[in-house]
Amino acid sequence: MANPMIPVEEQHATPDQIEAIDKRRRWGLALQVIAGQFGVFAVLLTLWSGQDLTYSPGWIHPMFYYNAIAVIAALGFGSYGAYLRRGSPEFF
Repeated sequence: MANPMIPVEEQHATPDQIEAIDKRRRWGLALQVIAGQFGVFAVLLTLWSGQDLTYSPGWIHPMFYYNAIAVIAALGFGSYGAYLRRGSPEFF
């Protein structure tokens, strides 16, 4: 009898399909770790981007742009990592 706690599409999967699912979830976790690193980096850049917005003339605000790129990268990697890790984990 299949384990009712795992999603229906994974209940009758072959060993090769299970291996592909585990590989997908490992990639998802790796992308979530990268997103966390970008998130920490974005928080640290916030210290300098406020000063950059205050004191830099005109539209030249490189630290603010780096901060925006880091936030977008964190959100992008995090959401795609969560998408890849969808489903139930191997162990509860």
